[in-house]
Amino acid sequence: MSFHFFVKSNISFGAGAAAVLPELLAKHGLKKVMVIYDGGVKAAGISSKVLAEIEKAGVETVVFDSVIPNPTNELVETAAVLAKKEQVGGFVAVGGGSSIDTAKAVNVLMTNPGPISAYGGMNMLKHPCLPLIAIPTTAGTSSEITNVSALIDTQKVVKYVVIDDRITPSDVIADPEFTRTAPAGVTAATGMDAITHAVESYISNMATPLTKYNSLKGLEILYKNIGRVVADGNDMEAREQMMLGCIITGFAFSNANLGFVHAIAHTLSAHFGLAHGMANACVLPYVMAYNSEAVPEEMAELAEAIGLKRSGDLEKDRLLLSDALLELIRSLKIRTLSEQGIEKKDFEMLAEDVLKEPVLGFNPRQGVTKEDVIAILEQAY
Repeated sequence: MSFHFFVKSNISFGAGAAAVLPELLAKHGLKKVMVIYDGGVKAAGISSKVLAEIEKAGVETVVFDSVIPNPTNELVETAAVLAKKEQVGGFVAVGGGSSIDTAKAVNVLMTNPGPISAYGGMNMLKHPCLPLIAIPTTAGTSSEITNVSALIDTQKVVKYVVIDDRITPSDVIADPEFTRTAPAGVTAATGMDAITHAVESYISNMATPLTKYNSLKGLEILYKNIGRVVADGNDMEAREQMMLGCIITGFAFSNANLGFVHAIAHTLSAHFGLAHGMANACVLPYVMAYNSEAVPEEMAELAEAIGLKRSGDLEKDRLLLSDALLELIRSLKIRTLSEQGIEKKDFEMLAEDVLKEPVLGFNPRQGVTKEDVIAILEQAY
């Protein structure tokens, strides 16, 4: 069996890891960087800590602090204009997936002609990117170590991805202290995003022995700790474990890709602005039950990874995981679609757009129909 497994990033992990930032800036010979983050990171005092570390290195900074959830083409183009005007030599992204994905996309435009929408798809870049140091403040997206940037095209009203090994951050500073201030709701949603990555990558039709190993280990760590960290955001052992599980899972899904859950989540985010992790979580159990008909053994293996015992009856065992995930999202108070403002009258439109999602090509159960999508939305309602 022959397969490809890509890992690029240099990772500094653990409490106090942020102290290596000056060293990383020096390694890349950077004199001026754009620091990209959102208002929440600023309000939490995290950006000031990062800027202080950059100042120690004597590196000039250009701040772009206007990141929004589900970043758009327009946001990326605006940041790129500023980055080019200031002639920055690299980037430091601080935040969750939105900040890091924004930085990746802006970085593309520093060395490749625009617009950013021209790079939707796989391996569309023509030139390498500048150095990018990613500092995650959530444990969920794994954007800090993946080759993916997810963006909203507001004209086409779709969420699309730029996938290219060259956009993977050069370096990662994974300091769990930077996740301490994340509210319980954000911690739950981002943690469920990571769990979704673990599950979908394990059953992807692109999965390999290396991706499956990382998917299983990541799921085991995440499932064991998500309840703890949502209940007590100051449980730093659980915070650290969630960050570790997120990175391990990122190695899996950036190589194996995802599936039906993400097809629905992308569409919900594009049309209604739902937070990505929340959109994934509310449909995850139902999609897993749907997919279990195609991959019953793999679903039973995932159930074993979270400590569930098999009965020996595969018809029952294939549903162990989906049942456990349903119980988990309820315990974490993940909101249903109706609680997030989605109306049943929108289901047909959503279903039609879900069927256009390229990520469905990696789903283990092929032949998804509009009726299948609507049935999932009905269950998640």
